[in-house]
Amino acid sequence: MSTSLENLETQLEMFIENVRQIRIIVSDFQPQGQSVLNQKIQSLVTGLQEVDKLKAQVQDILVPTEVFDYIDQGRNPQLYTKDCIDKALAKNEEVKGKIDSYKRFKSHLLSELSKTFPNEIAKYKAIRGGE
Repeated sequence: MSTSLENLETQLEMFIENVRQIRIIVSDFQPQGQSVLNQKIQSLVTGLQEVDKLKAQVQDILVPTEVFDYIDQGRNPQLYTKDCIDKALAKNEEVKGKIDSYKRFKSHLLSELSKTFPNEIAKYKAIRGGE
């Protein structure tokens, strides 16, 4: 899997480099540079054909749409993973806090109920294993 991704990455990098070179040629176009421009355009077409050939090897890879949003916003797509981990950690802390609160509530509730209903709470604790 990684070699197909590496091949795709290499092809895309070469494609980007060709586009960059075409931009330079076109920005300062001289008639004598027409043949070089034609070669670069042909290599661009060839590069797209190579990318098209590689698509079957990477078709099963799923990319979250949020990654594309990051790219559209000009952000580094690798930050998506970091942001997901940060959100998961924050949610984990929130849930841990709720669990701790429920444990304290249960303990307090059992304590108060045992004052009012000592026999019933003793039976409950016996059934539940001494909670």
